[in-house]
Amino acid sequence: MKKAFYLISSTLFLGVLLSFMLPEEGMFPLSDLNKLDLNAAGLNIPKSQIFDTKNPSLNDALVRVGGCTGSFVSENGLIITNHHCAFGAVRAASTPQTDYLNDGLKKDKYETEIPAEGLTCRITESYEDVSVEVLEAANKAETPSDRLKLIAEKIEEIELREQNANPDLTVEVSEMFVGKQYVLFRYTTLLDVRLVYVPMRSIGEFGGESDNWIWPRHTGDFSFMRAYVGTDGKPAAYNKKNVPFKPKKFLKVNPNGVDEEDFVFILGYPGRTFRHNPSYYIDYQEKFQLPYIAELYSWKNKAMEEYAGNNRNLQLKFASTIKGNANVLKNYRGKLEGLGSLNLVDKKKIEEDDLKEFIAKDQKMKSLYGNLFKEMETVYKGMNEDALANLWYGQLLRGSPALLSGYFVASLQNDLKAVPKAEQMKFLSEKKTSYVNSINRGYASFELELDKKFVKKMIQDAKQFDGQKINALGGRFENDAEIEKFLKKLYAKSEFTNSRYFEVLLDRGPKEVLGFNDPMVDFMAELLPQYQALSAENTDRQGTLNKLLGDYVTVKSAWKKTDFVPDANATLRLTYGYVRGYSPADGVSYSPITTLSGLIEKGEEEGDYKLPEIIRELYAKRDFGKFLNPKLNDVPVALLYNTDTSGGNSGSPIMDKNGNLVGVNFDRAYHATINDFAWNESYSRSIGVDIRYVLWVAQKVDKADFLLKEMGVL
Repeated sequence: MKKAFYLISSTLFLGVLLSFMLPEEGMFPLSDLNKLDLNAAGLNIPKSQIFDTKNPSLNDALVRVGGCTGSFVSENGLIITNHHCAFGAVRAASTPQTDYLNDGLKKDKYETEIPAEGLTCRITESYEDVSVEVLEAANKAETPSDRLKLIAEKIEEIELREQNANPDLTVEVSEMFVGKQYVLFRYTTLLDVRLVYVPMRSIGEFGGESDNWIWPRHTGDFSFMRAYVGTDGKPAAYNKKNVPFKPKKFLKVNPNGVDEEDFVFILGYPGRTFRHNPSYYIDYQEKFQLPYIAELYSWKNKAMEEYAGNNRNLQLKFASTIKGNANVLKNYRGKLEGLGSLNLVDKKKIEEDDLKEFIAKDQKMKSLYGNLFKEMETVYKGMNEDALANLWYGQLLRGSPALLSGYFVASLQNDLKAVPKAEQMKFLSEKKTSYVNSINRGYASFELELDKKFVKKMIQDAKQFDGQKINALGGRFENDAEIEKFLKKLYAKSEFTNSRYFEVLLDRGPKEVLGFNDPMVDFMAELLPQYQALSAENTDRQGTLNKLLGDYVTVKSAWKKTDFVPDANATLRLTYGYVRGYSPADGVSYSPITTLSGLIEKGEEEGDYKLPEIIRELYAKRDFGKFLNPKLNDVPVALLYNTDTSGGNSGSPIMDKNGNLVGVNFDRAYHATINDFAWNESYSRSIGVDIRYVLWVAQKVDKADFLLKEMGVL
């Protein structure tokens, strides 16, 4: 009897214990920390040390680096983030003669550090809810498109007002819940970012696309940068006289790391999730966007790889684009698998049937929201009818800078005709910067023959669309020979095969732009009417959805009697969990820590698993330094944990119960790509590089003791 009582008591105790050990879904805004019992979950410091409006706290150590996250790890502006977050800047600094991308980069003196082209750092200073002001403006709208216009105008007004009041800061209003909540964020933006240390590509990208989104991982996905400011301590563009930035707070490194089931938490800037969208949106993704983009990006990468061949200049030129495309297409394929295996659309529909019943039973709810689902269904039905045409136009302009130049000129010629002559130069100047920046991004990897091949592919695809037509293609291009003939003439006579011509043309002024003739402009002028009509229709739909999706969250919140965590939107968030494995399929079980031994087993001479010989040598000598984990009798390489992350969390610091750095987040497991639409503890796992592997590589492989000293590890 006593034994039975003991077993029952133990089971109850274990149940209570596990209830604390299950993380909550959500990338929590800092304003929601008061809703979390992080100390019961395992946090060993007061929550005020994570975020405090009056005193320096861990949030002050966080930066948004480009589209990624990073964190300060020294008092002299040293930042740790992912290798893949520095990839574009390293590629830009590389040449076949000085190949930092493949060979790595190590700069042990301030004056030798290299500008990280295109990267800035953003630090969150404060936030303020401005929903009332924005929605008061929105509610005056007479049409759906007016609603979006009034919201945009009010946001611009708030941002301008705040910018004038805080000239040293960057201000931005972010939509937390569509059509429902808007928050003003104030940021310090550091303009001078430099590369300090990046491991060789065979370490930073070990496993390549074969292991991308896959566990187990053995990737040293880390890099170090440094932020600089002017001698007055204020943000300034690159200048040799600039000095290292002094952050309010930097993370302490825990060189002992963490073990299985240890509590961890992450701060970062997750990019975008869509969990508060209805079944119609998920259905659109599954039927149209995900398969279309995955197929197109796969084709583009194959075309670039074949075109580059063994030409190292071209390989470097295409490296960032290929890497980015590969990441997206594998993510999308993972999402498609997840949507299929979870039957997420059907599950959402079942939930929505319950919501409809909830609305119908309450007279007040029925009067306010009785037509909610019917109206949403109508909007998404229209989106589905135009889906392929919308995707085609968007990808055509993203994929061909030559055609994008033609599109901008065709648009400007239309717009300038409606602008009084005296104001045309000002109008042109206002458009120039954004247009030139967009075009230059495309021309960075432009090759005439490849551009031509891409446009041919797009025309071929459009001719095969089922029920959705690109009007300007009409009865033309009945065979490949006609397409080839058209393209030959298009590219032979266009000025936009020269990457600088668009900017030169705009500098000549409105008269030159209005009188400019070019086959790219002519072709885009034919495509323009349908594109503009689709754009106008999309604006109306988004205006309608702006209110409907806000109502959808309101109803769902009333039904479940709870508040929700807003979808990720590149603002600073917290997520927490535990270092924990999982079982993705029957008979398959993954442990949450990989080691050097596993890295050696995977290593090959060439390909995705190319392993530097020095790692083999160090392993053979068991030269592990102070980074050996005695429980594993090995050096940990990567970690798996059940936090809630998404794109943008790349580079986020993984912190232990005391707020010390124990790793750097860089990926999710393949089954967790579905996180953007739905999260579940059973399959949602994030992946990071263990700090012990970072330090071991830095010290033993690359002799970068200067970094370890700066971080206080030596």
